[in-house]
This record gives sequence, C-alpha cells and structure tokens, in this order.
Amino acid sequence: MDIGESVIEAAGVRRRYGGGFEAVRGVSFAVARGEVFALLGSNGAGKTSTVELLEGLARPSEGAVHVLGHDPYGERARVRPRVGVMLQEGGFPSDLTVAETARMWAGCVSGARPVDEALGMVGLRARSGVRTKQLSGGERRRLDLGLALLGRPEVLFLDEPTTGLDAEGRRDTWELVRELRAAGTTVLLTTHYLEEAETLADRLAIMREGRIVASGTPAEVTGARPARISFGLPAGWFPGDLPPLPALGVLRHDVRDGRVLLHTDRLQESLTALLRWAEEKDITLDRLDARTASLEEAFLAIAGDTTKGTAR
Repeated sequence: MDIGESVIEAAGVRRRYGGGFEAVRGVSFAVARGEVFALLGSNGAGKTSTVELLEGLARPSEGAVHVLGHDPYGERARVRPRVGVMLQEGGFPSDLTVAETARMWAGCVSGARPVDEALGMVGLRARSGVRTKQLSGGERRRLDLGLALLGRPEVLFLDEPTTGLDAEGRRDTWELVRELRAAGTTVLLTTHYLEEAETLADRLAIMREGRIVASGTPAEVTGARPARISFGLPAGWFPGDLPPLPALGVLRHDVRDGRVLLHTDRLQESLTALLRWAEEKDITLDRLDARTASLEEAFLAIAGDTTKGTAR
C-alpha cells in the first residue's frame, strides 16, 4: 500500500506506563482511506493502549502517530472534528432521554448530522424518548455508536463495537460499517469476535505482548495455517488403511471421536487424492467435511498465551 494514501499511521510506537512497564513495543502499521482495519489480540496484548494513542488521548513514549496527516495529540484541534470515537464503554447522564443526550453531544460537534438521522442509523429512533438509564446494554452500545457518527467522521475508531448486542444487532452494526466504508469512511476497530473481523476487515493485525506478530488480509493470515479434512470410515476400515499420508499431501493427522482429521496445506490436492482412494475402494466417507483454516484457529495459534503481563 502506498503510504501516501494512508489516513492512519503508526511508526515505531511505544507506550510506557508508570514503573517502566511497556504496553506497546514498537508498533508500526498504516490504514488507507476507506479501509476497515481490525486490531486483534488477547486481553493484555496492548490493543487499547495503541488505539488511545491514535485517538489522541495520550502521547507516545517513542515513535509517531498521524491521523489525517496530523499528530492527534499535539494537533488535536485539527484532528478531532474529523474523527468519531466509540469507546468500550460510554457514560451517559442517566436522566436525559436518548434524544436529549444526542442533542447535547451534537452541540459539541462541528457540522453535526440531524439527531433523528443519527439515531435512525443505529436503530434507536423509536427509543428517542426513553431515558438512558432505561436502555439495555445493547441499546447503550447502539447509542455509543450513534454519537460517534454525529459528526460525519472521516475516520471512525470502534472499540469493541458489538459487545452486548444480540445476533440481529451485531449484523445490523456490520451492515452499517459496510455502508460507512462504501461512503469513504476509514474504520479502525478492535474486537474479540473473530467472525466480526473476518467479515468486516479489509486487513488486520494481531498483537501479542505489545507487538504486532501477524498482519495482512484475513485470507493471508488464515492462509498461513493448514486446512482440514475430516471424515468417518465405514465399519471394518481404520486410519491405517489409508494410503501413506505424504501421498495425500497431508502434513499430519488426528483421530477424534472416531473421526479422522487430516491437516494439509494443499487442500484441493489432498481432497482429490482422498476421494480417488475412496472411489477405488468403493467406500463412503461419513460426514466428509473440508475447509480452510478459520481466523479463530489462526488467531489462537498466532496470539499464543498472552495472559502473562498487563498491557491493555
């Protein structure tokens, strides 16, 4: 990607907290205009610490960040009007209604879109007269997103945007993100829902212990992991009856609950060889299933054990 096209840039960014703990350790990446970029990692990997630097909430201990060509901390007045931020948890005046909360927020935003329009985008128009303290957790997340969209942002930061939403609400939010991207909005999101990242992100980065350990398109990241073929053998047939695994292009195999699981980095070749063998032996492979690796599998393999340490 041409760095000149980037609207979010992090270069050698480090962030240290009191006592010398380093939560972000030399992170570098760039996000192009109109791109959805997902920042992934287990709890403590340093995602939130990184995003807070991009949002201008703190200054990097080392390195540089730029949003829309400006330092979001040192040049906040140039950046803030063009950026929308949805935090992990927002705080609302409990006695104000949804509409009153949105109007109050709109008063702090340059060129705000109509409140009714913003609430309609997140499915809260019918709840505009309800006090915020009466909203469900999912509705609060919708309101968080609606407020982030009030200023018609060019860049949108979404920190765990669908936490607390039901399946329908999550899908509605995904569709809204797609519409925003189609309109040219650049989106950086963090999420623990790997299906969400795989569905929405043009590119992603996986963090571990304050560093980026893998990045690329979802297909590139998952493509580095073996595909799987699973099946059951008929009565009287055993895994040892299969042809030699190298002949099937298989890296290794497991037997789980009576089913054979083959791991391969040449899915089509391995599946073709397996089916040819089954046809020659005139047997049926029970519940045959072949699939590439999922982002969840890749994430678990790449992210590893990140429970040690205290990065946010």
